[in-house]
Amino acid sequence: MKCQKCGKEIKNEFAFCQYCGSPTSPTQEFMIVTTPSIPGYKIKKVLGVVTGLTPRTRGVLGKFVASFQSMLGGEVTAFTTELEKARIEAMDRIKDKAIAQGANAITGLDLETSDLGLQAGVTVISATGTAVIVEPER
Repeated sequence: MKCQKCGKEIKNEFAFCQYCGSPTSPTQEFMIVTTPSIPGYKIKKVLGVVTGLTPRTRGVLGKFVASFQSMLGGEVTAFTTELEKARIEAMDRIKDKAIAQGANAITGLDLETSDLGLQAGVTVISATGTAVIVEPER
């Protein structure tokens, strides 16, 4: 069988191309883990650090709703929704960058949130990890 990405001959029992790390079947999923390794897989090649950033702010209406909710106490759902969207977007961005480098996994994922401190309510969600090529252990 030939790899669809690099064209090299690969063995049928491999889930990933041993040359470029591409999945050998479309059902193989990209793995993202917070740990430095993936149980059942060995890291064949470390491609480097990848990051995904997304700055977010609420509009005027969102800030109004959030301020009203904060007066009542409890969860501020106006911000929860935006933060969740930002987290997903940061993870999509880091995954896209890793795939562009030829990775089939990210290890050591770290998600962080910070306020830019500009009095504008801008929050940055940062995803950082290591792009790697992994293959199943035998």
